[in-house]
Amino acid sequence: MMVKIVNHITNYMNDIKAYQKKTPTSAKIFEESKKLHVNGVSHNIRYFKPYPFVTKSASGNTLTDVDQNTYTDYWMGHWSLILGHKSNHITKALHDQMESGWMYGTVNEQTMKLSKMIKSIVPVAEKIRYSTSGTEATMYATRIARAHTKRDMIAKIDGGWHGYGTDLLKSVNWPFDVRESKGMVGDEKIISVPYNDLDASIKILTKYKEQLAGIIIEPLLGGAGCIPASKEYLKGIQEFIHHNDSLFILDEIVTGFRFRYGCMYDTMSLAPDILTLGKIIGGGMPIGAICGTDEIMSNADTTSIATTHNKKHAHKDHSYIGGGTFSANPISMTAGSATLNHLKDNKSLYDAINAMGAKARKWLCDTFGDTAVITGIGSTFMTHFPTTNNKDTHISNARQAALC
Repeated sequence: MMVKIVNHITNYMNDIKAYQKKTPTSAKIFEESKKLHVNGVSHNIRYFKPYPFVTKSASGNTLTDVDQNTYTDYWMGHWSLILGHKSNHITKALHDQMESGWMYGTVNEQTMKLSKMIKSIVPVAEKIRYSTSGTEATMYATRIARAHTKRDMIAKIDGGWHGYGTDLLKSVNWPFDVRESKGMVGDEKIISVPYNDLDASIKILTKYKEQLAGIIIEPLLGGAGCIPASKEYLKGIQEFIHHNDSLFILDEIVTGFRFRYGCMYDTMSLAPDILTLGKIIGGGMPIGAICGTDEIMSNADTTSIATTHNKKHAHKDHSYIGGGTFSANPISMTAGSATLNHLKDNKSLYDAINAMGAKARKWLCDTFGDTAVITGIGSTFMTHFPTTNNKDTHISNARQAALC
């Protein structure tokens, strides 16, 4: 055992030295970046030791750094680039749009085009409101749920990732009972339940049922390790939530249009009240979307604002979801429409992409054998290394993934 540990450490150190030898310009630029940016990055996940390489260009499935090293990219812009880097379909559409402008700050036809495409294939999208990130979309979704139900408590999943919003940045990383960040307030209004454990989840939800505005849940835990939910679990949670007159919020920011032309939920006999989308529907440009039924989304209608006349108890009778300065900008709308148009006209792409995911999972299983557990569906996969060599290790939730 000691010999194996020493060998692993030696190989790791040799790999680090080889990386440093190949990336001197990245090292130099990153030293400058640390003087300008927190941790030298603008997203925590982009940092890794000894330093991240600095990308100069991208094309297809590759990244090229400032030292002219080429990398196969499995990350694809935080999973937003389903057609790859610098897709010809997106490039042409953006070039044409740039001739007319890239930021209007007004209503535009590009928005209507994208919304009609989404609405035609996503049944719950009777009304849509755009934002510029998935974080904003989930933040607004929970706000609407609270406005509609007149309750305060929101449930989420242990390990569920819904962005950096203060409301939902809780129980993301193990141990789940430790605060994720300093400066957090109001997280006492968020509870979390274990994924794929219906009995335990219902027990917790029942405890708070009179305060429960809704639950937000991913059909595939992305950040926690590409762990799919069972159909029975999601249907059981939905049944409890609807019986309790709470709202079922499905976060398909990762899964929407990733495995098929449309979302996962309508293949699982689910009926969410609110759906959040992002990533792929923006074609690699900033986007988030809150989709919901007319009844639910009417809570955000400000065209007939009712304000009480008693100043002591004044309130506005709507849920404010602004969207943001760059929401529904013509560039994001154009890139999204071009992406969905190409996917709609070439649905066989999904067969090819999903087959590549299956091939990657099989290769990982064959390569690591009993020393690893591979999770994922479609084009997603994650490798987990159990602390014990146990071929029966099963990962169905974030706790098991953290402790394996």
